[in-house]
Amino acid sequence: MEIWILKLKIMYLKWAIKNIKDFTEENINSLYDTGFVFTRKGYGEMDQTRSVRVDLTKFELSSENRRVLRKTENIKLETVALPHPDYDWSIHKLGHEFYSQKFGDKTFSANKIKELLTDADKSNFNLLLIYSADKPLGYAICFQTKNILHYSYPFYNLSADNINLGIGMMTKAIVWAKEQNKKYIYLGSAKDEKALYKFQFTGVEWFDGKKWNSGIEEIKKYFKIKF
Repeated sequence: MEIWILKLKIMYLKWAIKNIKDFTEENINSLYDTGFVFTRKGYGEMDQTRSVRVDLTKFELSSENRRVLRKTENIKLETVALPHPDYDWSIHKLGHEFYSQKFGDKTFSANKIKELLTDADKSNFNLLLIYSADKPLGYAICFQTKNILHYSYPFYNLSADNINLGIGMMTKAIVWAKEQNKKYIYLGSAKDEKALYKFQFTGVEWFDGKKWNSGIEEIKKYFKIKF
């Protein structure tokens, strides 16, 4: 059964909810492999959704990926393990501004962003990606194991001059995950056709509630049927 939750301008699709107690990498990898992903709602809480991932054994840069990387070549990617050892308020300020402007003021509070980055007892996430040129331009709140990276909550300066910043951040994260010899990078969910930009990467797959599928044409047909 599909459950749709309408909240402001965002619709969430989930088929099931789990609150896990077993935090071994083996268990978490297995759950991600069946469409579950960590959420921001509570420690150990996972939703099963129409998850999107890239099989990094099949990923190769396309001409479009290379174009995006050229346009963002001045932007450096760094990683910080969470909880953040030297947290600054400007991070949650940027995140709150980003989600407020794109999706509505109550979408993602500054306090929740700070909690995810600083409180290990309440957060499911263990890695922050930092994108910067002369100064920080964007961040992505992530979860990783040895085998997977979940690129979960990205946000960036919407006033930045580089119009390729958002997709550039995602592309750099995929390249980084492959360099770390991870098997999969999870890119969130595909709730509707607005998520089709995630399907430009070779090796992309999506979960339909029972199995993983490949190919953008198939999910385009699925959206046409469903919506």
